[in-house]
Amino acid sequence: MRLRLAATVILLATASSQAAPAPKDPVLAALVTELQRSASKLRMPGYEAPYFVSYAVTEHDDVDLLARHGALHGDAHTRNRRAYVEVRVGDYKFDNTADEQLAGDENPGGDEVYEPGSDMAIDDDADGLRGQLWLLTDTRYKQALALLHEKRGQRATTVVEDADLPSFARTRPVSHADAVAPVSVDAARWATELRNASRAFAAHSAIFDDALSLSVQHERRWLVTSEGTRLYTERTIWGLTVECNVRADDGAVLTHTQAWYGASEAELPAGQTLLAQVERLAGEVEALRSAPVIDPYTGPAILLEDATGVLFHEVIGHRLEGERLADDEEGHTFKGQLGTRVIPDFLDVLDDPTQRAHAQHGLNGHYDYDDEGVAAQPVTLIDRGVLRAFLTSRRPVSGQTRSNGHGRGEGSFDPMARMGVTIVRSHKVVSMKRLDEMLIEEARKQGKPYGLVIVDVTGGDTNTGASGYQAFRGSPQLVYKVDARSGTRTLVRGVEMVGTPLSSINKIIATSDTTGLFNGFCGAESGYVPVSVLAPAVLMSEIELQRAQKTRQKPLILPPPWQKKQ
Repeated sequence: MRLRLAATVILLATASSQAAPAPKDPVLAALVTELQRSASKLRMPGYEAPYFVSYAVTEHDDVDLLARHGALHGDAHTRNRRAYVEVRVGDYKFDNTADEQLAGDENPGGDEVYEPGSDMAIDDDADGLRGQLWLLTDTRYKQALALLHEKRGQRATTVVEDADLPSFARTRPVSHADAVAPVSVDAARWATELRNASRAFAAHSAIFDDALSLSVQHERRWLVTSEGTRLYTERTIWGLTVECNVRADDGAVLTHTQAWYGASEAELPAGQTLLAQVERLAGEVEALRSAPVIDPYTGPAILLEDATGVLFHEVIGHRLEGERLADDEEGHTFKGQLGTRVIPDFLDVLDDPTQRAHAQHGLNGHYDYDDEGVAAQPVTLIDRGVLRAFLTSRRPVSGQTRSNGHGRGEGSFDPMARMGVTIVRSHKVVSMKRLDEMLIEEARKQGKPYGLVIVDVTGGDTNTGASGYQAFRGSPQLVYKVDARSGTRTLVRGVEMVGTPLSSINKIIATSDTTGLFNGFCGAESGYVPVSVLAPAVLMSEIELQRAQKTRQKPLILPPPWQKKQ
């Protein structure tokens, strides 16, 4: 999975705190009409009718701008819709999705079957909208019938773990409509902002390439189910990314990047604030260019808040996603561990997608309803180090047969349990000054010449599968070596964080009294979804760093065309 880093409230159709979706909504009306037709009439002679049908349509109305070398390189406004059609045959206890692996089921028999695709009409034309749903529903129904009969046959000869678990969790229908909130983007102003900020990199002769991008993602989503759910939701994520590249004397190409996300335009840096951020990033990447390459390392380290967020997302979060407990190809790191201490007893891990903001910054991972129409819920996953719950979608897992509102999927991907707003909370906190002192003390105690401070991690990935080692990897951007005698900090480069999940987390010995925010996107089997992590800085008694693989390239032959002759 790669980062691009409870109280239950269910609204009944007759008791929503918001107005129900208006019948005049042409997309909703088309979905409801076709759903009613399919639910009441779709059946092949001699075969079962569907017991559950759902239609979701996701619309993206996005603006993307890109500047490089002081000039605009891209100016795109795109609008598209994608459909997700789910048809289940059988019943809640056993249906066509039983015993399904995360990779999904192949078409039974392996024959080619016409696939109508998920693209939907962007016109609000009833026949155009219903036509694509009609084609998709017919295909999904026939696939579901074939899979159901295949799985009934497999159950006759194969022992299945957790065979008594239902295939699908029941839930109460909801009816809700967000207020329509069109998004206005001053593309001309932002194009000027990006040009000016990109042009500022020209003053730094070591920086040979740069990229500044603005992304405004406005999503509208309609969901209707045969159980009675009727939902319309909207959300907008504003994003700004700055990237710059240098080549070190040893030929290694070093990329330095930072991204800002928010629920509104005001949360992004602009004007002099953006120019100041450009100068900061330029100074840091120039310093990295001349920084020494550190040897592989095992010893104490401080991970600042951003790095801690990525660590917990990769090491803990993905392994608490419910579907992984039912997949024979997964490693099942935490299966059977409910009620057992799995991390240090001063740490809690929660996931609360109902939380909208932190310190006036919008949270990417916030949502009111998940992609299966279940109300978002805060979930205490780990309490004082003890595992209490898993993230669940409507696919039941051992010990948890109901969804806790974490079924998420991108566009036409099958939803599965995913993180939203992950919160790491500590009951053993010290000031950042004291955490720095403890790092030096720990290095001296272990006889290490230095400790490390890892400022941030650009991304990470983790292997949760049973076929490989349970491990994770992260790519730090800024790493400082702290001398165990003098406390002097030296910027270093050329390493990656690696380790095994539980061993790494259980080496946390203290945390800061601060909380940082990591906003980003996470990719997994159900596609890319927006996520957030709130976490303190942590001191680890031991962390392992390996040498990063870098291609060593010859320098550019000619100077850049904008560089004046001396």
